[in-house]
Amino acid sequence: MVAKITTPKSIEAALNYNEKKVQKGKAVCLHAANYLKDAKQMNFYQKLAGFERLNSLNERATTKTLHISLNFSPSEKLQDDKLLKIAELYMNKIGFGEQPFLVYKHEDAGHPHIHIVSNTIKADGSRINTHNIGRNQSETERKEIELLFGLVRAEKQGQLRNTGIKPVDITKAVYGKGETKNAISNIVGAVFSQYKFASLPEFNAALKQFNVVADRGKEAGRIYKNRGLVYRILDANGNKVGVPIKASSIGCKPILANLEKKFETNEPLKEPLKQRTKTAIDNCFAASPKSMKDLVTALERQQVYTVLRQNAEGRLYGVTFVDNQTKAVFNGSDLGKGYSAAALHSRLATANENTLNQEDSKTGSSSGSLQKENQHQKQQEKIITPSTKTESILDVLLSTKEQYDNVPGGLMKKKRKKKKRRDL
Repeated sequence: MVAKITTPKSIEAALNYNEKKVQKGKAVCLHAANYLKDAKQMNFYQKLAGFERLNSLNERATTKTLHISLNFSPSEKLQDDKLLKIAELYMNKIGFGEQPFLVYKHEDAGHPHIHIVSNTIKADGSRINTHNIGRNQSETERKEIELLFGLVRAEKQGQLRNTGIKPVDITKAVYGKGETKNAISNIVGAVFSQYKFASLPEFNAALKQFNVVADRGKEAGRIYKNRGLVYRILDANGNKVGVPIKASSIGCKPILANLEKKFETNEPLKEPLKQRTKTAIDNCFAASPKSMKDLVTALERQQVYTVLRQNAEGRLYGVTFVDNQTKAVFNGSDLGKGYSAAALHSRLATANENTLNQEDSKTGSSSGSLQKENQHQKQQEKIITPSTKTESILDVLLSTKEQYDNVPGGLMKKKRKKKKRRDL
């Protein structure tokens, strides 16, 4: 869990920021703590009045507003009731449990997060000290809450706090939803500052997972010839849609010249991060994927986004891996011989062949047993058959009764011997 604390000059500005998100359908007010009414029963002015009543008790204080965002890993699926428990416990632990505060769940980013608005003036007119609250109270309590709720630790999320780098909400741009320029700017700014890429195709591989692409246009076109660059939104099928946004109009200035500087800087920074991506791929192969689609799906569970490059005939000629855990982008061949597109195909074929051989081995073992059984049976027949034939012949020869019994009409009458008369 990453906690970010700010102290805006105006409570109205902090409240207005969150309420506008609610009006646009990008946030919802989950809870109003220490108010007389439920959050759903109050409008903007009623919520504001709860803060202003206390703030009016201290005219000398200059810092009267507290605005907090609690950010969680994209892998965490947190229900509203759990988010509320975390928010209430956090506010209690940093000394704001008795203050009125509003909890907003924002739904416009690629990771779950909540915003909390409160004030620093207590009911007796005294002010809660917020000096170094982020480094002192928040840091300690944040770690305890992570353990208590089993949350992904801030260190693992790779977020840097108190260093001037603000965590960026990387929003998946969907054409027709929200302002196109804002959506593109947020995503491009985040990828440009956080990901390590060493070429335009690698930069685009990282952007593509958020439905954005950097486009130089056709080689014969004016934009390409003038080394220009525009950013476009991609639809669900990867087609460019909407109005292109000039690179120079985006805050971080991700123009081609600045990107090329990034390419040179990032190349050595990527090197120590290779092993993590290679291990993730090897782990997926250990599960014996049967196709490239199975491999891509397995890699997604390892936080690795895969871009397959195919020609017009559908033949795979290249692969790029975006490791979202280390935020590093690699061409397959850069990872080593065993990770190029051709090598991956070969490894898949080998894995499938081994599986078939194992199945054939099992089948061959059972058929071998059957063959032995048949041979044994034949040997038994060789022993038994002659005696059976001899016995039947003797029965036929020696048993005249059998012959008589088989004559139609029953037993044949024996001829009586005539006695010769003796002459007296």
